[in-house]
Amino acid sequence: MNTTTTTPTTKSRKVRAILAGGLVLGVGAAVTLAAWTDEEWATGTFGAGSFNIQGSTTGDEGDFTDHASEGGAATLAFELPAAENLSPGDTVAAPFVLRTDAETTYGATVELTNAVGAGANAEFLSYEITEVGAVGDCVEGATGTQIVPAGTALSDITGATGFTLEAGADAAAGAPVVLCFEVTAAEGLVQGGAGTATWEFTATSAE
Repeated sequence: MNTTTTTPTTKSRKVRAILAGGLVLGVGAAVTLAAWTDEEWATGTFGAGSFNIQGSTTGDEGDFTDHASEGGAATLAFELPAAENLSPGDTVAAPFVLRTDAETTYGATVELTNAVGAGANAEFLSYEITEVGAVGDCVEGATGTQIVPAGTALSDITGATGFTLEAGADAAAGAPVVLCFEVTAAEGLVQGGAGTATWEFTATSAE
């Protein structure tokens, strides 16, 4: 009996080779699709700080408050009787104390930004401002760091220099800065006449 052996044709081998190749490709695609992924996320919360300065005419703890408008300006306590009975050559002095409040988180740079003199005697009055160490140091002829030079007209801020206020630590108010205002009467002062002055300070956060 004759046995006949069938030999696969070349075309069949090519088909199997292509199918085999397809299987390999299929496995490769499945591995790629199964690749793991991982994610990391980050978030931030942002809050604004606080900034405010306040003033006092005495420096006493309970006397500090806001004076945020011309109408609400602090009235400086120039000494009597000279403040009500000035004559040419007289000089009177009064303190004004500034600090950052307890909620403030930034220091400040402070500048004298406006001065307004009014009344019959305004043109015969001049002023100067000196930074002194304590309220008790604010007297005629006070010495310290000059903020506004002597002889400055009531409505003038020429030559004024800035100063700094520090923020307090641990929710406390900042260290006070004592400004000493001195006002001097000149010749020509009108008898019985009045004069007023209003000064504006602008604070800018230092951060």
